[in-house]
Amino acid sequence: MIYLIDDDASVREALHLLLQTYDLNVSCFASPADCLAHLDRSQPGVLIMDLRMPLMSGLQLYEQLRAQGVDWPAIVITGHGDLHSCRRAFKAGVTDFLTKPIEEQTLLEAIRSAQATLARQAERNEARHHLQVLTEREREVLELITKGLGSKEIAAALDISVRTVDTHRAKLAEKLGTGSVAEQTRLLLSAAARS
Repeated sequence: MIYLIDDDASVREALHLLLQTYDLNVSCFASPADCLAHLDRSQPGVLIMDLRMPLMSGLQLYEQLRAQGVDWPAIVITGHGDLHSCRRAFKAGVTDFLTKPIEEQTLLEAIRSAQATLARQAERNEARHHLQVLTEREREVLELITKGLGSKEIAAALDISVRTVDTHRAKLAEKLGTGSVAEQTRLLLSAAARS
């Protein structure tokens, strides 16, 4: 999903039509207030927002959304870009900063990059959700498994029986949805990733 916030109706319409030609789902907002009131927070997406808008800038909107837990990738667009604004945008965490008129390919590349960031965020959140259901002992066993230790080595390291380790491994496979050491390692690494 693409969420486009721009107070200029002609820019909003042009970008909406362009993005639809690439089969992207686009939801448009004419102001930051409209976005805050109607944004579907259950449907994560990429934010594309104008930098300069009346009452609230695109960066202020982005900071407010993040404060509300909406940590989606954002692309700032502006017709009045300067180094200070660009630096401030990146410090705030935006994915990209584009100046109008925006080249079609540049915009599409920025969207693809933001979508990849969104996919990594979703993977990280899913991995963290899976790991939250583990007991402390299961987490210890998992960390030793991902270091390449076998059941006997884990048993010795944790001063428990091999049978108990095997029971924990079975529970891990059930809770994580996989008995594959490679997949369990991927989940652990994804949960630890920043974005």
